[in-house]
Amino acid sequence: MKFSLLNRLAQSDINELCALTQGEHNDNLKEELYQLTLDFDRRVATNALWVFTHFYAADNEWLYAKHNQLIDRCLKEKDATKLRLMLNLLLRQPYLEEDIRTDFIDFCLMKLTDPKSPYAIRAQCIKLAYEQMKYWPELLNELRQTLNMISCEPLSPGLRSAWRQVMKKL
Repeated sequence: MKFSLLNRLAQSDINELCALTQGEHNDNLKEELYQLTLDFDRRVATNALWVFTHFYAADNEWLYAKHNQLIDRCLKEKDATKLRLMLNLLLRQPYLEEDIRTDFIDFCLMKLTDPKSPYAIRAQCIKLAYEQMKYWPELLNELRQTLNMISCEPLSPGLRSAWRQVMKKL
């Protein structure tokens, strides 16, 4: 599988890898693909993450078991592309009140207010902050204040859209 991730992927390549790994009977191939997200070769790791972002909902559920590991990786990741892809995977997961991690909430709040962070990462962090904080009114108030603070700066269309979506929910 690693060989197919060494080069730039076309949509047909992604579709083929998704088809190869779909279904419970191919969980071992999903694990192999997941291990490639940790590869030292940036292209291989990025392509493996990119394939996971194209999984159907049923196959995406396999990643739920990797929830905390993905969060741990996000907290340490320096590569913006890998971080964006992992945040994308985390956006597709459920957040239960009893499983919330305050270190990840803090990370999201820090990233969404950081003007040096890429817009896509900031937008994802806005959504992830809401998904984690929605269980507690006092935290939602903190999120509202944080979002009001960033509304004063020029926001990209994508960042403004994420801002609006979450503000509507608040």
